[in-house]
Amino acid sequence: MSPTCFQSLSLNTSLLENLKSLQYKEMTEIQAQSLPPMIAGQDVIAQAKTGSGKTAAFGLAMLNKLQVKRFRVQSLVLCPTRELADQVAKEIRRLGRGIHNIKVLTLCGGAPFGPQIGSLEHGAHIVVGTPGRIEEHLRKGTLRLDDVTTFVLDEADRMLDMGFQPSLDAIVDYLPAKRQTLLFSATYPEQIQLIAKRIMHEPIRVTVETAHDDSSIEQHFYALEDGRSRTEALQLLLLTYRPNSAVVFCNTKRETQEVADELARMGFAAVALNGDMEQKMRDQTLVRFANNSASILVATDVAARGLDIDDLDAVFNYQLSREIDVHTHRIGRTGRAGSKGHAFTLYTSKERYKVEMLEKQLSCVVEPSPLPNVSVLNEPAYKPSMSTLQIDGGKKQKVRPGDIVGALTGEGGITGKQVGKIHVFDNTAYVAVERSEVKTALHKIERGKLKGRSFRVRHIRG
Repeated sequence: MSPTCFQSLSLNTSLLENLKSLQYKEMTEIQAQSLPPMIAGQDVIAQAKTGSGKTAAFGLAMLNKLQVKRFRVQSLVLCPTRELADQVAKEIRRLGRGIHNIKVLTLCGGAPFGPQIGSLEHGAHIVVGTPGRIEEHLRKGTLRLDDVTTFVLDEADRMLDMGFQPSLDAIVDYLPAKRQTLLFSATYPEQIQLIAKRIMHEPIRVTVETAHDDSSIEQHFYALEDGRSRTEALQLLLLTYRPNSAVVFCNTKRETQEVADELARMGFAAVALNGDMEQKMRDQTLVRFANNSASILVATDVAARGLDIDDLDAVFNYQLSREIDVHTHRIGRTGRAGSKGHAFTLYTSKERYKVEMLEKQLSCVVEPSPLPNVSVLNEPAYKPSMSTLQIDGGKKQKVRPGDIVGALTGEGGITGKQVGKIHVFDNTAYVAVERSEVKTALHKIERGKLKGRSFRVRHIRG
């Protein structure tokens, strides 16, 4: 039996059977290195980039020691963002579906507090949440951690970047001293080392190489003359390479909005994502990018962390990141799963010292490329193939994806192939339709019914 085969691990039979049904056969590098010590109950520090399989690693370790008949919170997972928390909870539920009556609960800010209290009163085995909301529940006495045996910090470096250090310290005070602590981080700065020293017991350190294979990611660097417009350079590259999905990384929240607005003015389907956005607008932005009705997402590193983005054609560094480790993490979002990706980095002479640091870390020489000819600017901006409709009805109105597809594809409507991704929230639903069929789709829902009711619908332009 291969040492990287899941069957070689001392996992519960129900977990192994479920892994087989999920077609999980060979472990990723981070799983092969971290699972054995985690299953043995040791504290582990794991350094690996997003997309390395770390959620399945700590998820399996947690589920393996879970006592289902003991209806108490036995595991706590902290994540920096609501999106990552939802993603982690979803994966844990998938991994644990062979275990009868397991309950995984998410507790995040941006969601009403009252319903969360109700869910906690019904009990849970595993809680996944963001530090601020978890701390609030602990302070109000609505969450108890007396029975926690496993504590996980996921994307620990981003939590610190987002200013969650005080909340982390407060939460640790509520945890039992005797527990297993697992820390996952893409980078390992001094702050993380200090936290690990304070809250972990003789941790095993696992590091998975974060350098990227040139065959999957093609890096391009552009040295801008001082004063040369970064936005114009970005426009030239977008018009030349025309990526269907791209993330543009900026270093500040303000820049994300300014760059997205400028790209939208030029005719691109661009949206901004930053920490100042209200949850409803954040959800809408992420939905539009995920369903291919917005081609370009302009984001800060903190806002983009934990997003479940698989098929990213390109990454643009509007500036070099403040931390060199973050550069590697940024470009790792493209060229996944065997596909080819492009990473474009803009820099000025003032940022040359960062380039030199990057060369030293990656053991390479950065050769700047010439920007495309300015004549490209005469070409019109390209549009994505899909467009998004927002329906004023969601889970609380019993609206399901099947109902939306049915309403769109009835007599005089559009075909099933012309319907894209559907996202249903509590009181809102979003559906992607082919851009050429927006009018027909709007008309069909406006004149028809969902669940026997009429709902307002609007086209999100852009």
